[in-house]
Amino acid sequence: MRALTLSQSHKMANYYEVLRVAQDATGAEIKSAYRRLARKLHPDKNNGAEDTARRFAEIAEAYEILGNPKQRAQYDRRILDAQFRGNGHSVFTSTNKHANRWRQMVYERRYNDILNRMIAEERREALAFQKVVYPLSAFLVSTVIAAAARPHIFASSEILGKILIVTLFAIGVIHLVGRVRDGFVRYTSYDDNIHDSILDDRDRKTPVRSRYAVAAALLGSIVAAFLVGWLAGIFLTFPADLAPQAFGRELSPEFIFYPPIITFFVDLMHSLAARVERRAADVDNTGLFR
Repeated sequence: MRALTLSQSHKMANYYEVLRVAQDATGAEIKSAYRRLARKLHPDKNNGAEDTARRFAEIAEAYEILGNPKQRAQYDRRILDAQFRGNGHSVFTSTNKHANRWRQMVYERRYNDILNRMIAEERREALAFQKVVYPLSAFLVSTVIAAAARPHIFASSEILGKILIVTLFAIGVIHLVGRVRDGFVRYTSYDDNIHDSILDDRDRKTPVRSRYAVAAALLGSIVAAFLVGWLAGIFLTFPADLAPQAFGRELSPEFIFYPPIITFFVDLMHSLAARVERRAADVDNTGLFR
């Protein structure tokens, strides 16, 4: 999509040009552009130069608006109003009823596009957050379960069974690492004084945290989940009583195989359910804005 051009008479800042992105840029592209410019123009990196400080303030203001789907939709609506009501082309003052009807149809179509993009962006953000939260939650819960149940399925399996468990374990680890990496990139930052937003953390749905602090908290959560499961296994021996061929009374090192495997299947089911829900929502939105 071509870059937006506004007439000087409206004196409206073009935030897309400030961040050097297209008007149809995704939220991830806008964030990436902001961070790239912020690293280049941050006052701490330019000895407090006035011109770079002014530009840094401009990109911060632009990201505050474009980085929020609802505020971005409101901003795009103002731009749309300026385009259709300025320069003597108002849909409300045209004397040609056919031209007036055509411009009104174009206006409504573009406004619907804005709404659709806002809904799609919010849906992408929700799905991205779920892709991080669901596997991490499943991993912690499955760590408790594995440490408490104390399975020895691997030890009692034939060679093909052992190969299958190791293969699923490798797939689960790769999958989990990918999810954690995506979460770190999206929701954390290094302590480099380059902020993802000038908004206060209280105003953000998903505050950006230090990667070191989040990594420490995640490691602590895993250790805590293991300890809870280990203590529970001391008192709850019914898995070994019900299926002694699959579970034991002593904790075996092989328990580490199972949390990544369980996490992989839980996240796979969630992804399939989310895909079905997304397709149903797309059908509903198509009918709503048709």
